[in-house]
Amino acid sequence: MNMKKWIEELKQAEIKKAMPILSFPSISLLNITVKELISNSNMQAVGMKAVSERCNSAATVSMMDLSVEAEAFGAKIKVSDDEVPTVIGRLIETPEDAEKLSVPKVGAGRTGIYIDAIKRASHLITDRPVFAGVIGPFSLSGRLMDMSEIMVNCYVEPNMVHTTLKKSTEFIKEYIKEFKQAGANGVIIAEPAAGLLSPELNAEFSVPYIKEIVEEVIDDDFLVIYHNCGNTIPLIKDILSIGASAYHFGNAVDLEEVAKLIPNDILFMGNVDPAREFRNGTPQSIKKATKEVMDKCCSYKNYVVSSGCDIPPLSSWENIKAFFEAVDEFYKR
Repeated sequence: MNMKKWIEELKQAEIKKAMPILSFPSISLLNITVKELISNSNMQAVGMKAVSERCNSAATVSMMDLSVEAEAFGAKIKVSDDEVPTVIGRLIETPEDAEKLSVPKVGAGRTGIYIDAIKRASHLITDRPVFAGVIGPFSLSGRLMDMSEIMVNCYVEPNMVHTTLKKSTEFIKEYIKEFKQAGANGVIIAEPAAGLLSPELNAEFSVPYIKEIVEEVIDDDFLVIYHNCGNTIPLIKDILSIGASAYHFGNAVDLEEVAKLIPNDILFMGNVDPAREFRNGTPQSIKKATKEVMDKCCSYKNYVVSSGCDIPPLSSWENIKAFFEAVDEFYKR
């Protein structure tokens, strides 16, 4: 699939299909737990297929599991039956720890499972693009070092942070290349921790590393979507310099304010609240929220409606259905 052509057609379309980050709610369709889903590539692929059959989305997105890469480096994770896994503890406490940190081979931990899931999904789903998901380098480094510690170390031990970032970036690049080889049409890079940074720190500790990844993996047949669910408005100029194919924003920002800052030839997406609406809302409330953001942003021809972040595993399918109904109703209106 020529993905450069696909994204141009999406930008030009008068009626645009929604593209929520929707994968983990497949557990209720398969009657399995999150723990089972993240441990089984076939279940992930079958789940992605089940979601694609239920939802008229622009693309299919794999799990946004931001613990996978840290686990491959050796971090401990907490797994439960109904929540996305989280990293616990820290691997890096000193500059010496950062220097000694080994970059794992792709396939370590559960990365091999996620690659195989994309390979399977790309054979099952042929009517739309299939996107893999990876964590961004600053967000990964924060999970290896502890988020509170990395924020302090950006000031007091910047070299230690850069050492960790270089190793994180090296691994993420190779991981994405394996997804590409497995048949993915693109990747969503989630860099939420960068939303905590000042513009100056973001420009130093996140943007150059993401840009390096993008430049190495992007081509006409493979897209990169940058996701950040933090306060991106002060960071937007540097974020756009990354050169991603599209940008995905969370509900921490007024998306209309973001829209004003984005050139009309760059695709942007967002930002219906995944926790308040998809997980804890009602069909009526999510329809209202979806139409509100579309009222604000659909006048921008480079906008695609989406969730603000990954939709939680226990979100009801009644709410998910209502989201897609709201999109259809908006365009019919």
